[in-house]
Amino acid sequence: MFVKVSMDGAAYLRKIDVKMYKSYEELLTGLEEMFKLRFGQYSEREGYNGSDFAPTYQDKDGDWMLVGDVPWEMFINSCKRLRIIKGSEARGLGYL
Repeated sequence: MFVKVSMDGAAYLRKIDVKMYKSYEELLTGLEEMFKLRFGQYSEREGYNGSDFAPTYQDKDGDWMLVGDVPWEMFINSCKRLRIIKGSEARGLGYL
């Protein structure tokens, strides 16, 4: 299942197959390598500590959520698009 990946400030989009990854850790490592950044450690309470960026996704309903908020299987079945946003924007989602 290929989804588009965009990053705030990047002039290009990528496509990845999310089912190629087996966990959030693998997905985040792949995104870090692709866009040359670090997300830091994720916790439900504090979001992505130690990073200026946060990975989000759009689900089937069109809602944007922080990557890691739902179980992995639910994520790969509902993810329609990925977007890496600035941490300051993620605060608006109520996660940081």
